[in-house]
Amino acid sequence: MPDQAHPGPNLRVLVADDNPVVRAGLAALLDGHPELEVVAQAADGEAAIAAATRLRPDVVLLDVRMPGTDGLTALPALSLLAPVMMLTYSREPEVVAEALRRGAVGYLVHGEFTAAELISAVRELRHAKTTVPDSLGVSYEPNDFPSHLQLVVGQSSKARSGFAARLHRRVPNRLNFGLSSREVEVMDLIASGMSNQQIAAACFISEKTVKNHINRIFAKLHSSSRSEAIAHWLGTAREGWSR
Repeated sequence: MPDQAHPGPNLRVLVADDNPVVRAGLAALLDGHPELEVVAQAADGEAAIAAATRLRPDVVLLDVRMPGTDGLTALPALSLLAPVMMLTYSREPEVVAEALRRGAVGYLVHGEFTAAELISAVRELRHAKTTVPDSLGVSYEPNDFPSHLQLVVGQSSKARSGFAARLHRRVPNRLNFGLSSREVEVMDLIASGMSNQQIAAACFISEKTVKNHINRIFAKLHSSSRSEAIAHWLGTAREGWSR
């Protein structure tokens, strides 16, 4: 007869935070729960991607601001491997919005939740339930992909294009792979999590034109899917990572 207090295997968790004290504290807290197991810890986004690729955890807890590859940059690749909950001190609405656009399924701010609430939120990710406190002031609804969220905050096309510009500035040494200025804009919007329809609206072009741009982008990035293109574009692709 199944143990009702411990249904199913342990939920395997990866903790990514540059602060070793925070990492150790989270690991101790989560490992102390019978349903949870911390399988890896990482000090930056690149290490988190490597660990997630190797270990395939069930859940990733990810800080926003870390040296080297930060949490927002690592999010697209990580969200393809496991549900990602942001666990950070950053509560700026723009940061929350970007995290949700880029694939996070939850967002908690240190100091604004109890240990019990954290454990409950992590456990809920097993059932693909999202956790974004109302106090953060961001509303959202699931889009066509269960592990991603689409903001419904009434953003204008100008605001969406502004997000792409900020993303491009955030990675100043990133290669452009020979993309035209319009293809760079489209690729940044792809990396932000937008659908073809949303990109068309943001760029004031047709969806057919968006598809043509994407076909050329994929050829230049030597990619066959959005996930591969994003990984190459953000510099997170590693030999043997793409699948």
